Amino acid sequence: MTFFQKMRVRLARFMQGRNGADHLANCTLLLGLAFAILDMFLHTGVIGLIGLILYGYTLFRMFSRNRGKRMRENQKYLSITDTIRTKCRQFIQRQKNRKQYKYFKCPKCRALLRLTRGCGQVNVTCARCKHEFSQKA
Repeated sequence: MTFFQKMRVRLARFMQGRNGADHLANCTLLLGLAFAILDMFLHTGVIGLIGLILYGYTLFRMFSRNRGKRMRENQKYLSITDTIRTKCRQFIQRQKNRKQYKYFKCPKCRALLRLTRGCGQVNVTCARCKHEFSQKA
């Protein structure tokens, strides 16, 4: 067994029963990195200290053996950020499909709708409010 394989086994044994990295830990790690980079440009000790505190909290969460409590914290974080993550995911999907579909909003209820590009002038019925209007794709 090579040195790196032994270290991998030891690390896996050490992390057994611990929380490890989850979405909240990843977020606090990235925020700590952002504060550290910001502190490099602004040279204030307070911003750097905030980054270090976030790093410490990330390590605390990752090495914690109280998995139930960490799981509840992560679920609360996910429920708070669910709408933001959904809107980002939908925006990325719209950007990927922008050559195939034209996205527009219903004039009455502002629901987001799409039409296949190149189909010309079409009468559209909104699925949410049943409002009929014409739209060019």
